[in-house]
Amino acid sequence: MTKLRVAILIVSDTASKDPASDKVFDALRPILSEGWEPPAFKIVPDDVFQIQQSIYDWADSPNWYNLILLSGGTGFSVKDNTPELTKTSRHGMIAASLKVTPFAMMARPVAGVRNKTLIITLPGSPKGAMENLDAVVKLLPHACLQSAGANSRELHAGGVKKLESDAGVDDHQHNHHHHHHHHGHDHGHGHKTPKAHTSPSERPQSNDPSAGPNRRYRSSPYPMLSVDEALRRINEHTPDPEVVEVPVTTSLIGSVIAEDVYAAEAVPAYRASIVDGYAVIAPDSSAAGQSTKGIFPVASVTHANFGGNLEPLQPGTIARITTGAPLPPNANAVVMVEDTILDSCTPDGKEEATVEILAEDIEPGENVREPGSDVMLGSKIVARGDFISPVGGEIGLLASTGTKTVKVFRKPRVGVLSTGDELVEHSDPRTLTGGQIRDSNRPSLLSCLNSWGFETVDLGIARDTPASELENALRDSLRGVGRASTSVDVIITTGGVSMGELDLLKPTIERSLGGTIHFGRVAMKPGKPTTFATVPFKPTGDATSSQQERQSKLIFSLPGNPASALVTLNLFVLPSLHKLTGLGHSSQALSSKPWLAPQLGLPRVAVVLTHHFPLDPKRTEYHRAVVTASRSDGRLYATSTGVEGAGQRSSKVGSLAKANALVVLRAGRGVGIKGEIVEALLMGDVHGSDTRVIC
Repeated sequence: MTKLRVAILIVSDTASKDPASDKVFDALRPILSEGWEPPAFKIVPDDVFQIQQSIYDWADSPNWYNLILLSGGTGFSVKDNTPELTKTSRHGMIAASLKVTPFAMMARPVAGVRNKTLIITLPGSPKGAMENLDAVVKLLPHACLQSAGANSRELHAGGVKKLESDAGVDDHQHNHHHHHHHHGHDHGHGHKTPKAHTSPSERPQSNDPSAGPNRRYRSSPYPMLSVDEALRRINEHTPDPEVVEVPVTTSLIGSVIAEDVYAAEAVPAYRASIVDGYAVIAPDSSAAGQSTKGIFPVASVTHANFGGNLEPLQPGTIARITTGAPLPPNANAVVMVEDTILDSCTPDGKEEATVEILAEDIEPGENVREPGSDVMLGSKIVARGDFISPVGGEIGLLASTGTKTVKVFRKPRVGVLSTGDELVEHSDPRTLTGGQIRDSNRPSLLSCLNSWGFETVDLGIARDTPASELENALRDSLRGVGRASTSVDVIITTGGVSMGELDLLKPTIERSLGGTIHFGRVAMKPGKPTTFATVPFKPTGDATSSQQERQSKLIFSLPGNPASALVTLNLFVLPSLHKLTGLGHSSQALSSKPWLAPQLGLPRVAVVLTHHFPLDPKRTEYHRAVVTASRSDGRLYATSTGVEGAGQRSSKVGSLAKANALVVLRAGRGVGIKGEIVEALLMGDVHGSDTRVIC
């Protein structure tokens, strides 16, 4: 028999903010172990709209569910399909009906139907929800089949007694079985997720990691932030961009304009021909009896590169002209060469002497581009906040109007530093020995930053021992000495942010550099130990430096795992670099249309899952995937990059080899269901495919 599909909706303001606090799902899932597919799961706050939308998504889509269990919440309302509408008569009806048959528990006062989906409301407490579901679980398959439109005569062929017997219940037996299961969550696809077996209260409360193992931190002192809060803090502490004036060259690509720019010259600056042909004096349409048809002498030849003064065109003559060339004075139209016939040549045979014009209805202005018709003198050609794209349109516009220099927001200079005694340069020809690994993070991060158009500095590897090496590497990067020929604006480090005795980045930033760590842990997968800090820096080497205010330099300390480093680079570092580049500093006109404003960070799109995606119960996962655009239905589809069923953990770098997107999987139990629409962050180009999911 085909298994039935069930979805569990938890309505709780508390659990929507902290999914780990929900205990109802774990209480209900064992009861639905037989005859049901693994349940879909979602947590929403106690908000009518969000509750309704979840019900609609599960009950109205082609991939509908047989059963929806709603736990907790108040004010729930689905049109004509909620037990709230009849709750005043619920208890009396149930008591009377139960005297006849246990199937009375499925009567309308305690359950509702939307389309073919049965909806049951349960208490918000784990114990109450479990007991109520346990009381009716054996009756649910029959109720779901009936709601789905199964043949009623066949369902009830044996009468109520047969139904009770098939379900394992009767009017004299109402046993409530409590299921107690131990759940082991293996979210690593073959590798168990690391899990502490002690609580924070059982561990030493150390606060001096430099005092040796007996005083070292056993628990992180940094609170766990949500991704949204981490992004908010990054934006808050990222300085406003610096304005510089630069020449108009191809180096402008990727820059953001810092001021409105107006045309210093009109384009075109003169009346120009838009075809190859002959400049003529076309009669006004009101001039009766006059025509452009006839044989005319060729008075002159005008080329697009002609320099100097042109002789005025006399009535009864024409001038040979090329595309883009200025019209001679008095000429007001151009006849296409296709509308003419050569009548005679000059004695040397090199030029036309006379030409016959076949068209008799040429009008003034025909085939002529008027001055300023492309760009008017003094008009705004680019606005503050405009991005100079690689397509070249903006640079061409600036160049065509004679703009020599323009003010832009200076792009930040980014240094990348790897940390760890175990690291070996990826290009080192020597064979690795025990405990050594090649540094793949630095080349990957530098490559990604370069693809975004940022100037980068390879800061090399800083060893964990002696401890001063890491501090010196960071100081040299800020000062612009050593491998950094000039000071960098942003330092990205990888490694050294976990709980080991040699994970020294956080104490080095705080104690040695006087920096401030704005967050040291994020509730995400992968990338939990990601750290963001600012360090005060006073420029040196300038005679006026003593009067200068300290600048704020940014440090992003990313995990050492290759996949975690690249995910957090895309998720956290890119929005900060975009702000430093000036994206979002648009003109007033653009600010009035926020849908046109450039987006900080990766583009966000809606995608359809092509298969089930495992969910993490506590942390939002940024799952590496390939997103394609379907040629058949125009939708975007997301497929995991081979992690599923391959024995790989989410942190493995292989999952990023072909990925062009990060699928956002919110914390929850169970799986993201095939056909479900979720959010994804695009990291690369999207190509077409024949993908189509029919649910």
